[in-house]
Parts: sequence; structure tokens; C-alpha cells
Amino acid sequence: MLIPASVRELIARGPLAHLTTINRDGSPQVTVVWVGIEDDEFVCAHMGVWKKVQNMQREPRVALSMLGHGTNTLGLQEYLVVYGRARITEGGGADLLQRLAYTYMDPTVVFPPEPIRSQPGYITHIMPERFSGTGPWSQAHG
Repeated sequence: MLIPASVRELIARGPLAHLTTINRDGSPQVTVVWVGIEDDEFVCAHMGVWKKVQNMQREPRVALSMLGHGTNTLGLQEYLVVYGRARITEGGGADLLQRLAYTYMDPTVVFPPEPIRSQPGYITHIMPERFSGTGPWSQAHG
């Protein structure tokens, strides 16, 4: 599925995203992540095999939610929800965090710091299956 321009514009502004994964017992697990786009996948980085990474390795269904910057005709805050499937790749985590840090922190920051920076880390690639929420992305995709 192609990522619409309106979603790309939102991601370029660096919204914090809530990544929801599924725990082994079926309950939800939610964490806040930085998110970017590479090709037509959402990407986020992790420097360890945290609970969210373990969950996605076992069960790839995920959701990302984030606030938009505008309001709808009722005056409510725009928001985006991305439903998709995740795959985890090893390596490149620190490099992706550095690229995302330019948006999320400061254009001159060095992140993550050593000794974390020398670790390979992991990248989550999320292939979107559908978009929902309130904003220009919902008008284009129902």
C-alpha cells in the first residue's frame, strides 16, 4: 500500500507515535516511538530486544497512532492510525535513531550516545495495510 502524501507530511514533522503490539497472552502492549518512512514502510529503531521487539517477532500485527497538527470541521484534533504488519531486521538501529533525532531532538544532535551507538540495534519495518483517523489521510482512504 502506498503511503499518501498527507501521511508523509505528518511524519516529516516528527509526531511521537504510539506503537501497539500484542503480548503473548493477547493483551495490548503500547510504547511511544519515533517513526520515519523509508520507501513505503514506516520504520522505527530499537537498541535492544525489548518487549515490543519480542512481541513483533512473534506476532507481526501492529498499530501506530499519532496526533496530527490540525483540527477537523468539528474542531477536534486530527489523528492518524496505521494498521499494518511488522518485520524486524538486525543492524542499523543507531543510524536510524540518528536520522530521526534530527527531527525529534535537534538538527545538530549526536544520538544515541556511546556506548549504545556502537551496538547494531534493530529496525522495525511496518508495511501499512490501512489508515484510519481524522484528517486528510482518512478522506483519501475512507
